[in-house]
Amino acid sequence: MSSDSPPEPSAPAQPRNPLHGVTLQALLESLVDYYGWEGLAQRIPVRCFSSDPSIKSSLTFLRKTPWAREKVEGLYLATLRAHAKRLKP
Repeated sequence: MSSDSPPEPSAPAQPRNPLHGVTLQALLESLVDYYGWEGLAQRIPVRCFSSDPSIKSSLTFLRKTPWAREKVEGLYLATLRAHAKRLKP
């Protein structure tokens, strides 16, 4: 029962998904670089961004809290769109 064709990938490629291949850590670091912790806490009012913030503690919280992760991903996507609009001639 051998086959000459390679096995199908388990997940289809996501060429139009801007989050595909971006780790949560890279996403969070990008937002912190762009907005700073204060700006991030203003946009997404969660304690891990306002009270003694760190990448490690924020990642732990975001991995355990789906609604907060969705908000962070949404802010990242909105920031990408806004940045892309500014770059268009």
